[in-house]
Amino acid sequence: LTGVVGGGERQVAFDGSYVRDGMSDVLKILILIVSLFTFVYANDYLRDRNMWAGEYYVLTLFAVLVMMIMVSANSLLVVYLGLELLALCLYALVAYDRDSVGGAEAAMKYFVLGAIGSGMLLYGMSMIYGATGSIELGAVAQAATEQGMQNKVLVFGLSFLIIGIGFKFGAVPFHMWVPDVYQGAPTPVVAFLGSAPKIAAFALAIRLLVDGLGGLHTDWQGMLMILAVLSMGLGNLVAIAQTQAGGLDLDPATFSAIQGRCCDSPPFPQTIVAGSNDTIAS
Repeated sequence: LTGVVGGGERQVAFDGSYVRDGMSDVLKILILIVSLFTFVYANDYLRDRNMWAGEYYVLTLFAVLVMMIMVSANSLLVVYLGLELLALCLYALVAYDRDSVGGAEAAMKYFVLGAIGSGMLLYGMSMIYGATGSIELGAVAQAATEQGMQNKVLVFGLSFLIIGIGFKFGAVPFHMWVPDVYQGAPTPVVAFLGSAPKIAAFALAIRLLVDGLGGLHTDWQGMLMILAVLSMGLGNLVAIAQTQAGGLDLDPATFSAIQGRCCDSPPFPQTIVAGSNDTIAS
């Protein structure tokens, strides 16, 4: 249905809070495809371990719905609400195995550190709203282009926004939650957590940084490059000593794609680097 309805002109609905464009169509299809694969794998895995129950599919489907809304978000409010609703589903999925002590510990760490990341992101959004007077990304982009670095509140808001996005991506040095979560959660949850939400996080960064703060791209590009270099360096070093398959993560070239979209260069490089849990590969 997404593929049939998609295409055509860019459309904005719900008073500017929701947008449908080419990027949203492509990312929604990718989210649905990878979620389907995780459902197929989870069926036998959960049955073999006497964990098969409807709650897994309810939580995962609700997470897919929220991610599709996030991909089409066109206001700071919709972005944050979608992010928090997605986080609630993921917290429950990580602790899905009630008999696993590691799963409960991973979910608690994920909840605490996720709350810190959400607080940073929300603080950045509030400062951006205070500097621009709007939560609609189009108006924010216009104000960011006009004011630029002259508005210090906007610059501080951008800094907290980058920190919050780094937490959600699990980029170094905001990666503390990633190893425990990937090791403690059930394998189908790890497969889902390492695929579809990363696509939604990519859309989150594109909407906020490119669509909303594209006028400040010379400032946030340097921040993303630092995060990318640190993540690749530390991630690949730790991966050398990694002995568990669950400790390895394979992610899309997120930061390079974000910068490529903003600068009109090819957004998706041909190489993907495998790193440890502690990294976003770029």
